[in-house]
Amino acid sequence: MNIDPTLGCQCKGQFLVPAFAYDQPPAGETSFDLKGQTYRRRFDRCTLCGHWFARHDLDLSRLYEQEYVEATYGSPEGLRQKFEAIMALPPEKSDNRGRVARVRGYMRLRGIDESAGPRLLDVGAGLGVFPAAMQANGWQATALEPDARTVRHLREVAGVQAVAQALGDYLRTAPALFELITFNKVLEHVPNPVDLLANARALLLHHGCVYVEVPDVAAEAGGPGREEFFIEHLHIFSPASLAVTVACAGFRLLMLERAIEPSGKYTLTALLDAAA
Repeated sequence: MNIDPTLGCQCKGQFLVPAFAYDQPPAGETSFDLKGQTYRRRFDRCTLCGHWFARHDLDLSRLYEQEYVEATYGSPEGLRQKFEAIMALPPEKSDNRGRVARVRGYMRLRGIDESAGPRLLDVGAGLGVFPAAMQANGWQATALEPDARTVRHLREVAGVQAVAQALGDYLRTAPALFELITFNKVLEHVPNPVDLLANARALLLHHGCVYVEVPDVAAEAGGPGREEFFIEHLHIFSPASLAVTVACAGFRLLMLERAIEPSGKYTLTALLDAAA
C-alpha cells in the first residue's frame, strides 16, 4: 500500500528534496508487526514551505484499528496504567498540564464561560488524559477513537463520553455542536490532514474554535532518531505548512506558537476559527 501524504498544495510536490531515510526502526520506536514487510522508509522535505512528507510502501492500514493499542499498551490494563501514570505527573513534567492551561487560557480570551458547561470534541483522544482534565474544569467532553478497546477505556477509566467513529462518520450523527474541537497530535497520522481538519467545520458553533497540536520540523536539529520522525507520522509541519493546512481546510489562523514540551517534544500549537 503506497501512501501518498498530501496537503493539496498548488506546487504539487515540485520542491521536494530527500531528507531522512531509514532501513531499520530507530531506537524507541514502537515495534509494530509489519507482517514480513521490509522496513524501508524516508522523509522528503519541501524547500518552499518546509513541510516534511513520509514516503514508504508499508501497509499500515490497520494500525489504529487494532495494532497500535496492542503494540503500544499491550492490554486494557496497560492503557489504565499509562493513563494513571500521566495523570500523576507533576505540572513541570506534564505535557498535558501545559496543553490544558494553554487551551483554557485561549478559550477564556474568546469569552467562553466554563461554568456554563461548554462542549468539547477531542478527535483522536488516545488515553483520554486531555478530555478528562478538561472535563474536571467544567467542560462536557466527547472523545472520538476508532478502536473499540480504547473507547471502552475512555468511558470506564478516563470517565468521558466516547464514540468509536472517525470524524467524517461522526459528523453525520452528532447530537450537538461544539465550542471547542481539538486535534492533539492527530493530523500528522493521516495522509490528508486538510480533509480531516475540514470536517470539523460542520460541528463547530459560530463562536467556537479549533485547537491543533502537531510535531514541529524544528526537531530536525535532533537528528533522525527523534520521536517526531517515527513510522506512524506521515507529516512533520513547519509554521508555514501548518498555516497552509489551516487555510486549505477553510479556517482562519488566530494564533500559532512553537513549544518545546516538558517531554522534549518539538510542537506547533494553533488556534483557529471558521473562515467567513
